[in-house]
Amino acid sequence: MDQIARHGLVDLNIVSKGDLHIDDHHTVEDIGITLGQAFKQAVGDKKGIRRYGHSYVPLDEALSRVVIDLSGRPGLMMDVPYTRGAVGGFDVDLFEEFFHGFVNHSMVTLHIDNLKGKNTHHQIETVFKAFGRALRMAIEMDERMAGITPSTKGSL
Repeated sequence: MDQIARHGLVDLNIVSKGDLHIDDHHTVEDIGITLGQAFKQAVGDKKGIRRYGHSYVPLDEALSRVVIDLSGRPGLMMDVPYTRGAVGGFDVDLFEEFFHGFVNHSMVTLHIDNLKGKNTHHQIETVFKAFGRALRMAIEMDERMAGITPSTKGSL
C-alpha cells in the first residue's frame, strides 16, 4: 500500500481488522474491494482526467508493466510468473485477489505483466510501484479536457 501511495501520489490511510487467525485471503481481498470503492468515489464523474495510464518499473533483475483504463468496465489481466509461492509467510496468489477486488469495485480495466524477474519480492515490488504510477497518470487532470468526459460516448 505504501508503494501505491508513494508512486501514485495518493493519500492512503488503511486500517484493517480481519480473520488473520484463519488466513490472509479475506483481509487482502477486502482491502482491494474497499480501496476500489474509495477510488471509484474519489474519481467521481471522471471529467477532465487522462483516463489511461501506463508504467514500466524496473528493480534489479525484475521489470513490470502496468496499464490501466478508467473505463467503467472491470477487467483484470495479470501475468506474473512468480518464482516462489510465498514471500515470507505471505501467499503470492493473494496479490491477484487484491487486484481482482480493486478492479471489480473501482470499475477499471487493468493489465499487469511482470516481463522479467527471478526474485519474487522484486517482481511484486515492481508491480505495485508500476500500478501506483499508472494510476497517477490515469487520474491526472488534463487541462485540454477540462469539464469533458474522456470518452467518445460521453460517459464512462
